[in-house]
Amino acid sequence: MRRTFKNVQGKDFVTPTPTKSMMILIAGPYRSGTNDDSKLIAKNVHDMESYAMPIFRAGHIPILGEWLALPLIGLAGSRRIGDEPFNEIFHPIAVRLLEKCDAVLRVGGPSAGADEMVRVGRSLGLKIFANLAEIPAV
Repeated sequence: MRRTFKNVQGKDFVTPTPTKSMMILIAGPYRSGTNDDSKLIAKNVHDMESYAMPIFRAGHIPILGEWLALPLIGLAGSRRIGDEPFNEIFHPIAVRLLEKCDAVLRVGGPSAGADEMVRVGRSLGLKIFANLAEIPAV
């Protein structure tokens, strides 16, 4: 059964043929282009999160590495972005998470970290999506 959904810009998209439910890592810029400004970082996270409901409504499980990393970074005693506890956890947990995922959705602008998640995802044989319309509904 094909389904029609609204993407983050409010436009309709029709999904391809059905498949099994997937856990999809949403990978996009976190720090890129922010000069570590907390408001710009929060906007980047919000932009990535805006893809979560369309993915969920298509029958899949959306996940951001930030949802797991940021609480742990706080527990590890991080005082600022890029300090030792931050670097110990931020990208490594996303790489570990990819081992549990079925796919990666690469969103947003330039980001070495997001590009690394795509590279690792490919090396693990995960599906790589460049936009919501490529993700089939279940």
